[in-house]
Amino acid sequence: MPTPSPAALPIRRLTLRDLSACADLSEDRRWPREEHKWGFLLTSGKGYGIDDPVGGLVAACVVTEYGPRDQPDLAAIGMVLVAERHARQGVGRGLMHHVVAATGPTPLTLHATPNGRPLYEELGFKAIGRAEMVAGHFTPGGTQSGVVTRAATAEDLTVILRLDEEVFGLDRTHIVTRLPAFADQLRVAVENGRIIGYAAAWPNMDTHVVGPLIARDTETAKALITSLAAHTDRRLRTDIDVRHEELLAWVKERGLAPVAFNAVMAYGIPELPGDWTRRFAPVTVAAG
Repeated sequence: MPTPSPAALPIRRLTLRDLSACADLSEDRRWPREEHKWGFLLTSGKGYGIDDPVGGLVAACVVTEYGPRDQPDLAAIGMVLVAERHARQGVGRGLMHHVVAATGPTPLTLHATPNGRPLYEELGFKAIGRAEMVAGHFTPGGTQSGVVTRAATAEDLTVILRLDEEVFGLDRTHIVTRLPAFADQLRVAVENGRIIGYAAAWPNMDTHVVGPLIARDTETAKALITSLAAHTDRRLRTDIDVRHEELLAWVKERGLAPVAFNAVMAYGIPELPGDWTRRFAPVTVAAG
């Protein structure tokens, strides 16, 4: 009996039972295994995958929806991976066609690598911005801004949710409420008893990823990054909207080096909702 083409294999929903197989797929493409991140995405979003008849996964991706459950206002696509032995056989294209169809009229967004961008453009995605990934050991320095930061408490969560929805433009309750368990740090910036920003740092292999980073202004964003860095010995990594030129220059002065650029792309909408001037970094590029 002939072996079916990988592109013809059925696509199914993934669950947490597929966590190890997803991590294996990451490793196959020489990415970090990122089991912690996969677990977060599979519980807060919808995973799609193709089983390999010989074991493991041929391909996988995750879709994270925002807004009303029955009719989301936006969905973010991430972790699009095809096993190396099945690359360039139309598998990724088929998986993406399936996901676009499955989300129906819901607008879509994703962060595209230079390699992935041509496929997404073929599917109708448009580049609407760019994010720069930076990483390194953070070195504090310079005059302090005077912005007060502290660890977030359970009592802060309601205010954080309200601020996040105002800035992101959509309800992210299912993401934000998972941050205390997902992140090693969750900190807020406070002025006159009022929260004016918040940020998390979550573990990813040997780094702490800074995200989300929501702040009233650049000085507040700087204070939050400084406070997160002060409580870890790990390298920091984050993805900053390139329009935040001052913040990018500042983190580079303090030891974070450029790693890569990703195109921010959208399907079905001309731009992302919310206030980009206060949205400095995503939770992860896989979820927005």
